[in-house]
Amino acid sequence: MIEKPPALDKVNFHVLWKVVTDPEKDALFHRINNKYLYWDKVKYKTPAGVDPITFWYAVKVKRNIVAKRFTLGNRTFKFSITNKMLELLHLLDLNLGGTLGTQGIIPERDKKFYLINSIMEEAIASSQMEGASTTRKVAKEMLRKQLKPQNRGQQMIYNNYATIRYLVENQEQEFSLELLKEIQRLITHKTLTNREYEGSFRTSDDIMVMDSITGEIAHTPPSCEDIEKWIAQLADFINNDDEKFFIHPIIKGIIIHFMIAYIHPFTDGNGRTARSLFYWYMLKKGYWLTEYLSISRIIYRSKKKYEIAYLYTENDENDLSYFIQYNLEVMYKAFKELKLYIQRKLQEQSELLYFKEIPEINERQAQILKILTEKPKSIFTAKELTSLFNVTVKTTRNDLQELVALGFMKEIKINQRQLGYIKSDHFEDKIHQIRGN
Repeated sequence: MIEKPPALDKVNFHVLWKVVTDPEKDALFHRINNKYLYWDKVKYKTPAGVDPITFWYAVKVKRNIVAKRFTLGNRTFKFSITNKMLELLHLLDLNLGGTLGTQGIIPERDKKFYLINSIMEEAIASSQMEGASTTRKVAKEMLRKQLKPQNRGQQMIYNNYATIRYLVENQEQEFSLELLKEIQRLITHKTLTNREYEGSFRTSDDIMVMDSITGEIAHTPPSCEDIEKWIAQLADFINNDDEKFFIHPIIKGIIIHFMIAYIHPFTDGNGRTARSLFYWYMLKKGYWLTEYLSISRIIYRSKKKYEIAYLYTENDENDLSYFIQYNLEVMYKAFKELKLYIQRKLQEQSELLYFKEIPEINERQAQILKILTEKPKSIFTAKELTSLFNVTVKTTRNDLQELVALGFMKEIKINQRQLGYIKSDHFEDKIHQIRGN
């Protein structure tokens, strides 16, 4: 478990005020608050001649001066917006929403391809965070070929994929108790020990959030008797803007993410539901590029930091700034990875040119030939390619049969009902001929 901050009663208030108002320490306060360091790091930044506990509370005074507060349930939460957060919000505003974000990020003709891939990556990573053990390769094959899930891990990934599609279709809805339950029902379908838990709030208080490393209790959620009250207040927070102060939509989405995990309204699936609701809220508020980001993949790679951001918030008087800072950094990293991914794909597109120059070959067929040159043992099915290219089975079957007729591929029987397509015996000769020309 992380170290809890010291008690305020150990501080000399006269000395505390001298530290807070000392202009020579302003630069140090700025560096600490810009990174939003927790007590376990702040104590090592204490200047000479100052008690670490006193300095910690001086840092908190600086934070509390600018903090915004709101109440949910019977608890007060707060957050401060640092210069670093403002910088990240500015970058995300420019790139994830509005008209500026539409220029040059994703080529119009390739949007469907990138969207399907991103949704797959998000579904896989979000499920792996919660224990799904299926590999990305197997999971992608299942989703592309629209195969039936074979185990709980695959079912979790399939559910996440279906949930994301549902959220995109329902992004204009207002938040409601029913919407929340439906999201959780879709996410947990056929994965719980008791099907009655799907789409239903928990009815007991024996649910506790454990630290994944130490196994100790990290969070005790509100009583099950108070869940509907908490969710009703959360609905008001989501659907209506507070007249007293403006909360930036991305900040609000991150707070919603935190609150679902904090309330823990379900027996299982709370983390996936929280991340899905954040995704839904970003789309609702016009951050259209969120649909193309794999945010959970970044979180999965830094899962311990994700958990610590929750713990810091709860241990430091429900200060959400730790969780906000972490998630803003995650979003920006996800955006940068998307840009690199698209650049790589555009480079691959340029490598298709010599295939595209074949008069009889369309762009989908050129992509198939390129895959066969890189992965000679590939087996394609018409159904699999419908997800890859976002076209009908009839179209992909025609593509494959035309490649057979041109001598690039041949048919094989996968089973009594399904045909597969592999490279022909003369594939390399034909490719060499193309390159020679």
